[in-house]
Amino acid sequence: MNPSEQVDRKQLRRELRARRRALGAGERRLAERRFARNLRRELGPRRARHVAVYHVADGELSPLPGLAQRRFQGTRLYLPVLDPVYRGRLRFHLWRREKRLRANRFGIGEPRRLERARADWALDVLLIPLVGFDDRGHRLGMGGGFYDRTLANFARRPRRPRLVGVAFECQRLSRVPEAPWDQPLDLIVTDSRN
Repeated sequence: MNPSEQVDRKQLRRELRARRRALGAGERRLAERRFARNLRRELGPRRARHVAVYHVADGELSPLPGLAQRRFQGTRLYLPVLDPVYRGRLRFHLWRREKRLRANRFGIGEPRRLERARADWALDVLLIPLVGFDDRGHRLGMGGGFYDRTLANFARRPRRPRLVGVAFECQRLSRVPEAPWDQPLDLIVTDSRN
């Protein structure tokens, strides 16, 4: 990737993050309801028992209302935690909603007491927050590379979770500038598309 493409990605991130932060509370609630409907439709009748979610930061679309539906009762939710051993990667720990979270070095909530990590390949679905996306399944993240390194690790596994990007429709791009380390997603679900 040449330096001008790197600058383009940084500028795109700034613009798209501002766009999603500008959404009002009513727009967000409506988007979350629509996302929940689309997620239910896309995941189909197969039951996902182990789903990795994320703690919302920086105006991201919350997947949690979608997972509060009856069909997800009994589903275990996992939150990403910065991996202390493999720096720059994520591990997924069981999350009990009644337990308090602690802020990691980026101010994002993680389980305070790390209960049972789930082997990443044993997850059924991994919901990934997006800054931007395109119709080819390419994503633009926050720029730290944590999900990129984690997803690259999945590529070496015989089994991996279904990789589902989560975003507001206003974050769609005609084309995400690609980087050599990018891993395409299986599916992107928004408030108006699937």
